[in-house]
Amino acid sequence: MSNLPLIIGHRGASAHAPENTLAAFQMAIDAGADGVEFDVQLAKDGVPVVIHDATLKRTGGRKDAVADLTSKELGKIDVGTWFNQKYPRRANAEFAQETVPTLAQVLRLLKSTDGLIYIELKAADTDYRDLAKAVCDVIRDSPPLPRIIVKSFKLAAIPEIRHHLPDVQTAALFAPQILDYLRRRKYIIAMAREFGAHQISLHHSLVTKKLTALSSQAGMPVTIWTAADPKWIKRCQKLGIRALITNDPARLKSVRDMKNK
Repeated sequence: MSNLPLIIGHRGASAHAPENTLAAFQMAIDAGADGVEFDVQLAKDGVPVVIHDATLKRTGGRKDAVADLTSKELGKIDVGTWFNQKYPRRANAEFAQETVPTLAQVLRLLKSTDGLIYIELKAADTDYRDLAKAVCDVIRDSPPLPRIIVKSFKLAAIPEIRHHLPDVQTAALFAPQILDYLRRRKYIIAMAREFGAHQISLHHSLVTKKLTALSSQAGMPVTIWTAADPKWIKRCQKLGIRALITNDPARLKSVRDMKNK
């Protein structure tokens, strides 16, 4: 039976560990996830670090902006205690030791795995070129490079990535708000192709049978995010969706494997 859709841990196994931390990625690996997805932005010293928000307010309990701190400073800030406080039933004292990792640290952890690695560039108009170059400098000689897909909502970052690393896989990211600008979903395919993306990453609410058919015709694999309902397993299989990004990879992988027996 097919092992599709591939089950990808959103910011690691973020339903059970603090997002975008080494603990969350290790938990996703231990759960047998087919890959992980995480966010990258630049620290003050130009080093790509793995964190979603532009500030540390939510996960670090501080007002500092990520861009105002060096990677070494970020590597000393507790970004795990918030999870223990918010989810006491899933709390683990060791989570309080989790800090903001660098992209290089995460790739070292994933070196011995064989799953896909989705790197989302949290790019702004002012720094997407610098971020794209910095990420390429890190992944260029990284053993997992053949398994990496670099993606961004900032579509202009995609040709920058391809300029520095022509062979790396890229994906165009689309949120539901894209329909405020495009009259029809089919134009999503055209936009992705125009910016040179190899793949498409869609919010699950954007998925339709026609859109996935068009993406298949264009030779562009589709990944959806962020899915929690196990019903998406069957729908992904029916629509030919390659991968599903979820906060709870263990749960959805279990459902998929059960259906494929």
